[in-house]
Amino acid sequence: MVAVTSQIDANSETFAANRASMMQFVERLRSLEARSEEASAKRRATFEKRGQLLPSDRLNRLLDPGMPFLRLHTLANYGVDNADRESSIPGASVIVGIGFVGGVRCMVWVDDSGIAAGAMTAKTGDVALSLQSICKRQKLPLIHLVESAGANLLQYTVELWANFGAIFRNLAQMSAMGLPTLVVLHGGSTAGGAYMPGMSDYVIGVKENGMAALGGAALVRAATGEVANDRELGGSEMHASVSGLVEYLVEDDAHGLLKAREVFERLDWNRRATSIPQRTYQPPRYDGDQLAGAVPTDPKVPYDCREVFARVVDGSDIEEFKPRYGLSTVCAYTSITGIACAVIGNNGPIDPNGATKAAQFIQLCDQADLPIIFFQNTTGYMVGTEYEQSGMIKHGSKMVQAVSNARVPKISLYVGASFGAGNYGMCGWSYEPDFLFAWPSARTGVMSGQSAATTMSEVAKVGAARKGISIDEEQLAQQEAAIQAHFDAQEDAFYTSGRVLDHGVIDPRDTRKVLTFCLETVLEAKRRTLTPNSFGVGRM
Repeated sequence: MVAVTSQIDANSETFAANRASMMQFVERLRSLEARSEEASAKRRATFEKRGQLLPSDRLNRLLDPGMPFLRLHTLANYGVDNADRESSIPGASVIVGIGFVGGVRCMVWVDDSGIAAGAMTAKTGDVALSLQSICKRQKLPLIHLVESAGANLLQYTVELWANFGAIFRNLAQMSAMGLPTLVVLHGGSTAGGAYMPGMSDYVIGVKENGMAALGGAALVRAATGEVANDRELGGSEMHASVSGLVEYLVEDDAHGLLKAREVFERLDWNRRATSIPQRTYQPPRYDGDQLAGAVPTDPKVPYDCREVFARVVDGSDIEEFKPRYGLSTVCAYTSITGIACAVIGNNGPIDPNGATKAAQFIQLCDQADLPIIFFQNTTGYMVGTEYEQSGMIKHGSKMVQAVSNARVPKISLYVGASFGAGNYGMCGWSYEPDFLFAWPSARTGVMSGQSAATTMSEVAKVGAARKGISIDEEQLAQQEAAIQAHFDAQEDAFYTSGRVLDHGVIDPRDTRKVLTFCLETVLEAKRRTLTPNSFGVGRM
């Protein structure tokens, strides 16, 4: 291993300018996350009147004190249901993440019923599918704290209904895999939502407030004319004594969360996982706090990805693979908190040599069973006569082949730009990385807005010349501006995260901490033995 020697002067004006710009992005991130917390907290008096805890308080009561919690999808649905970004509330009316309950690493899904009674948004289903996918890959049990008004019929689309069925399918498959699923029924769960407890392995129902029914009183009256009572239709007391849907009847929210912890502790879940080997390690030689100023927020300004490595990996030490070949693509062996891993970073576009190097490196990591972390900052694969004749297509394809078929854990981080097929070769969202996070200043898309606008102008000029007509320069400029605005509006991390195209946006200074948690999660999964059966556990 060779320690990276940083070339960054933390006392320079450039560093200070980078940091100031990055902190504006971080402040915007925290401000957006605070919107959902504040919106939910406004309902505190209503919850207390019903003898309930706020959803955020339920989460805190459930989790082991002092243990890490990796929050996921905090910006989901931002700018989707409400295109006005100034008033859009992110979070998709859920609080989700990976934490510890009774010493067990598990996925936690909390319906944030303080926001629109927990009604589903356009992206709530995507968040649910994302967290279930993580559960399957990482062999994580699932705890769902349920209280939701269900689908918002005023925003109904047939696509949402059709796709939402996959959530119940996944619950069945998780149960069959041997992954326990548990529900605490804090409040109402009607229509399709009633299958949340129905499809889970363990159900804890809260007296007086917990309720699950395929049709609430209003729907039953509209559909059948029957005048029914919600508690008789689906109250926790009825389900605990008549239908058998509820295994454990509890007095209130706090009691329900305590019972959830007791149930999980009795599963003795960790007996079927070998511990992750602990190796001694040295912290990075450079302060991780410097990540806020080490990287420019303008994607057009280049930087050396080794500067990021130097502030993330143990001892700032890396063993570069083919350091003199494919210079713009950096591949290296390293470790993070003693966990051996590999890193691939970009110093600009990927050329044929860089793609070839990365493809071979990915295959070697797969052979050695080493997790790979992708630090993305690329405008894509190189274009032009020289690169086409050098085989850019076939070499880029080899890189895509390698990342598509590698069996080792893959973690991706959008640091700077991530455009075009370079996003694919560097394990973008559609390549199903185990985890993918973005820095708030990151940019992703098919190409930058400026490139798209310039490309379309060139197409228009060539077309006009072919037809022998003149082109209106003013009209062309207006077209360029419109195209650039259209692309630019969709490339920032807040927009893409709102559409659930990552697992969340993080403060750059938390990068080492987040990567450590992800590495521990994927390695624990590899060391865990499940006891699957042919079908999920059916309710009797």
